[in-house]
Amino acid sequence: MNLNRLAYFAAVVDAGSFTRAAASLGITKAVVSQQVTKLEQEVGTTLLIRTTRSVDATEAGRSLYARCAVILRESADAFDELAQGVASPQGTLRVTAPFDYGSSVIVPVVIELTRRYPRIEVALNLGDRVADPQASDLAIRVGWLADSSRPTRRIGTFQQWLVCAPALSKVVSRVRRPEDLEELPFIANGALPEPLVWRFTVGPRKERTVRMRSTIAIDATPAVHAALLGGAGMSVLPDYVVAGDVESGRLLHVRPEWKLRSGGIHAMFPPARFRPAKVSRFVELLLEAESARKAGRR
Repeated sequence: MNLNRLAYFAAVVDAGSFTRAAASLGITKAVVSQQVTKLEQEVGTTLLIRTTRSVDATEAGRSLYARCAVILRESADAFDELAQGVASPQGTLRVTAPFDYGSSVIVPVVIELTRRYPRIEVALNLGDRVADPQASDLAIRVGWLADSSRPTRRIGTFQQWLVCAPALSKVVSRVRRPEDLEELPFIANGALPEPLVWRFTVGPRKERTVRMRSTIAIDATPAVHAALLGGAGMSVLPDYVVAGDVESGRLLHVRPEWKLRSGGIHAMFPPARFRPAKVSRFVELLLEAESARKAGRR
């Protein structure tokens, strides 16, 4: 099989037109049409339905396109990796990440990446809603992975801290049991699946489940953080968000000996055997940042 024909076929599906596909490839429409026809003859089935107004893939065409898109992307990544060698990485790096982790950890890493490698441009998409890893070069996942089918690398871990403003210090000082927390004002983070239910480990393997009383519910982690600093109540946030506030005295870590469940930080990649140099350099810097952050927690 002539693999160039896969590229012509994929270009037609992407463009939805032989004319636009030919223009993007820099060849004539007749060549594209001829090569796609030969591809259909080789596989023995119709891949595209052609009308005067549009070109649509058949079921077989969609199946082949899903496979050949991966093949073509891997080929492009492989040539990119070989071409760059030890040279400076370049191109646009697309990263998706949660807003809080992205703002606290990834933005400084991106700044350092572009400082070291001026030919890299970064498109950083931050949000509390999970984005499709296929839409980026890599996606950062914070928490507990539900989908382990994609290529993933563990970057680090985080801890959850129960915190409040110093104005509530007298109130929280009277807390003796996790159940005492149920009567105190709590800021619920609506971005979480269970924003009011928390499980504390008290002593050796003694778990206590507490249902908080929500006085304010907010669906964005940065706004929860702002409400905490304003003294609206207690809440639970990752250490990478509040560690600096606790160190400076802007927030108090409430009963730090009561441990909440820790979580993982992962980089999730599209299915491909090769990683472009721009992705590898970013991951290396992120690992360094996580190592430094972990050392600071000790």
